[in-house]
Amino acid sequence: MGKEEILIRAATTYDAEKILEIYAPYVRKTAITFEYDVPEPEDFRDRMRDILKKYPYIVAERNGEILGFAYTSTFKGRAAYDWAAETSIYVKESKRKTGIGKRLYNVLEGISKTQNILNLNACIAYPETEDEYLTKNSVHFHEHLGYQEVGVFHKCGYKFGIWYNMMWMEKLIGEHSDNPHAVIPFPELEAETLRRLGMSAL
Repeated sequence: MGKEEILIRAATTYDAEKILEIYAPYVRKTAITFEYDVPEPEDFRDRMRDILKKYPYIVAERNGEILGFAYTSTFKGRAAYDWAAETSIYVKESKRKTGIGKRLYNVLEGISKTQNILNLNACIAYPETEDEYLTKNSVHFHEHLGYQEVGVFHKCGYKFGIWYNMMWMEKLIGEHSDNPHAVIPFPELEAETLRRLGMSAL
């Protein structure tokens, strides 16, 4: 799979059903997400709308096929947390371990830096013992990209009759000064800026 064949672009709500097709198997067959039920398309579309008001929601696409998606979202609702964002990423089952996840995360990180976000935080389901529903691959993926473990909540998620831990990992991507620049909402970033970060126009 040549990297030149894959486009990274901003998602729109018109992509919601295709993105949901990628996400649904993670809900039904894994504990990667602690969600029990696959969201309805309109509910999923509403989630995307809310995220896109401030944060990037991006997809990897080849020949019109969406291969994976990633986004950031609010870490915590209080104003003092504004410079931190939570990351999420999902890759189509048949396209995992092909480099798509890394490409999405690299672009997502570049956008976040441009927004003046300083901390990227990942909330990761983590098994005490790997099983058919959950491995430690996500933690290893984040470690490879420079994230570090900052804490574990034990047996806080129950799915498929099994108790799972949840690990927080973080990556600091900017300087924490006394007067940080205000965070720029994603819709206010210029198209040329996004192009330089590796994104394609719609």
